[in-house]
Parts: sequence; C-alpha cells; structure tokens
Amino acid sequence: MTTIITSQPMARRTLLKGAGAAIALPILDAMRPAVASQGNKSPTHRLAVVYVPNGIVMKDWLPSNKGSQFAFPRILKPLEPFRDHITVVSGMENTAPSKAQGGAHAKASGSFLSGMPPKFTAGPDVRAGITFDQVAAHKWASQTRVPSLQLGLEDSRMVGNCDSGSSCAYTNCLSWKDAETPLGVDVNPRSVFERLFGAADPSLSPETRARRTLYRKSILDLTRQSTRQLVNKLGATDQRKLDEYLTSIREVEQRITSAERDARVPTIDKPSGIPFAFPDYARLMIDLQVIAFQSDLTRVSTIMFGREGSVRTYPEIGVADPHHPLTHHRGHPDFIERVTKINCLHAELFAYFLKRLKSSRDEAGSLLDQSVILYGGALSDGNAHSSSNLPLLVAGGRGGQHIAATQQPVANLFVDLLNRVGIPTASFGDSTARLATGA
Repeated sequence: MTTIITSQPMARRTLLKGAGAAIALPILDAMRPAVASQGNKSPTHRLAVVYVPNGIVMKDWLPSNKGSQFAFPRILKPLEPFRDHITVVSGMENTAPSKAQGGAHAKASGSFLSGMPPKFTAGPDVRAGITFDQVAAHKWASQTRVPSLQLGLEDSRMVGNCDSGSSCAYTNCLSWKDAETPLGVDVNPRSVFERLFGAADPSLSPETRARRTLYRKSILDLTRQSTRQLVNKLGATDQRKLDEYLTSIREVEQRITSAERDARVPTIDKPSGIPFAFPDYARLMIDLQVIAFQSDLTRVSTIMFGREGSVRTYPEIGVADPHHPLTHHRGHPDFIERVTKINCLHAELFAYFLKRLKSSRDEAGSLLDQSVILYGGALSDGNAHSSSNLPLLVAGGRGGQHIAATQQPVANLFVDLLNRVGIPTASFGDSTARLATGA
C-alpha cells in the first residue's frame, strides 16, 4: 500500500501507511510553512497524570519552605533539574473516601481524580464520577486518533473484590469516562504500540495475536515505501526531524521485541512485551506516552506506576519486601527507609518522563512547555491511609514554587489544571474555587 503525499503545505494528519500499519508524524515545517517562519503558533496542550500508590514518606517529600526558595527534599531531589517547571502543592485533601464505605485503598484511588465517593460494591455495578482527565479527553476527542491513553504497570483486572469488598475497578484504574464507566489500564507495551501505530485486531485471543507476531515485520519496514516518498519531498531540517522520530519508534519496537523474547518472569503476571526489570518496563511505557504526545495521536494520558495495595517488590534497589505491607510500618525505621527508596525510584522515573518531554519539540516549543502533568497519589501517610495533605506536584509550563493549599479539596487543583490547558472550567467535583498555581 502506498501513501499519496499531498502538495504543500502538508496536512497535519499526514500518515505513513503500509500493510496493517499507520504512523502519525510529528509536526514538520512542511506542514505549516507560515508558522515555521513566523513562530506564532498557539500551543497544543497535553495533559497527563502519573500515579504512585500506597502513600509517600511525607517527611522526605514535603519541602520545608513555601514560595520559590524551597529546597528539594530527598524524594523530590531527582526533579531538581526541572525546578522552573515544577510546582509542589501541599495541604490538599480528598474528603470523598470519608463519605464512602469499603477498603481504604479502593476508596482513595477510586475517588482521586473525580472527588466523588465510590459506590461500595464488588460487583459490576460500580459507580464513582467522571475524572478530570476525561473532561479534557472529551473536549479533544475529535482532534486526535486516540482520545486518551490509560497505562499501568501491574494488575489490570476490572472485576472482583480487590480491597475489603470493594471492586478491583477502584484500585486498578484511575480514569472514569463517566460515573459508571471506568477505563481499564493497558499493561502490555506491544498492545499500546499496536493501538498507536498498528492495525491489529484487539478482539483476537492472546494466542492468535502471539502467533501472528511471529510473522510480523517491523512497522517501519511496512511503511518503508511511503517513508521514502515523503523524505524526497522534505527539506533538510524536516528530514532530520523525521529520522529522529522514526529512530525513537524503532528503538521502542526493538525493546518490546526483546522483552517478548525474555524468558525471565517479573514479579507480576507477564503479558507478552513486558520487560523483566521494573525501571525498564516503566521507561518503555513512558517512551510510548512521549511518542503519542509528539505525534499528536493523543493529548491525554494517565499512567499508574502501581495500583493501590500493590505488593510489587523492587529487587533493583534492594527492596525484596512487598510494597504495601511495608507502608504499614508502624514507625519501624527500616521499613520506612525501604518505602522511601521506592518513593525515590518512582521520582527518578518521573524525572525521566520530564527529560523526554523537554527534549521533544512541537511547533510551539518543547512538549514539557506545552504539557501539564500531575504527579502524586491518593494517600499521603500509607500507614494511616490518610487522604489529607496529599503528595502532589504539577510539572510543565512555568513552575518553581511550593504552594500551600491547606485543607482545600483536591478538585480545586483539577479546576486549575483544566483551565491551564485551555478548557474553561468554573467547578469540578467537590471544588470550592480554582487553586491558582501561578502558571
């Protein structure tokens, strides 16, 4: 199959096509010559949420000073190179768990991005509230191929009892399309890759898809002819941009293929394509997010570094104990130190995400400049299952400050984030006002 390249200016939605594959392109000068010369394009906003489970060791998270002169504590230290892009927000709370029945972890994560108490059930009749990321996804749905990405790094079950009679839908996913529709996470890099670039049928059984994988060529091989046609019509700068972009896709695809051939078994059930080591797994999923943003395949994503109640171990950093039991440390210093190590690893991986966004560009600047990313979790003190003084920070755009928002509902922050990405919002969930983050 051959792509027909249109005359200049090239359409933003131009695709490289091949048999069973379609690759969206990053922004190229040839797509908007006037914008390339004048540099006056308004930014294309992106919105992301990066979730960490089971609480944070707050003494090593929370900066001691407010305002712009704050120092980065131990857990946040990996993020210091991005000071100008980071706003730490302290003091916010989610009161929805106190209004609901069920497991503490399920109530916290099930209400985190909506501010609405989840219904106590382990059956299919789950109910919570639309999450703020999905407000953006609905707004931009007609402008992108994928309305939103929901990624996870473990357990993606959506049915059954996962926390004291509460449905797995509350602990294992973040995003809700509406009050009755939780959006399950995709934990398989190959599945995400094919959703973004391929034409594989997701309804096929895993066995059938695995058998077809044995005969599948690289997606770049499938689109080789249309790539050559396009390159011949591009200037030197666009040729370089295209080469860098396609190289990043090739590298991600090779890492997925390598993981599929790895016989070692990680600490969770391993669908095809999941790397053995957790940091490698996380970076691979992050790279898929960045490519999706860069090619404007989606503008909304969430990624769960772990589900609430996660029992993942982290041998890469010397933590052989399951995560969740460690958080019920009862003040034991050795347990607290191990939880802190996990918190630090998660922050390092988030720093990798920010680095990748900063080095990727669109027509208005770096993707980090054009993105708003919420990082944090639904619990502060995991030992007490506390949903007060939540561990939160916002990255992207202008930052460089620590804001104290004592006892304000976290929905106030969501109102601000929606406004920051150009979606006028007066209220959301149980918000009482807009928390101005100064960006």
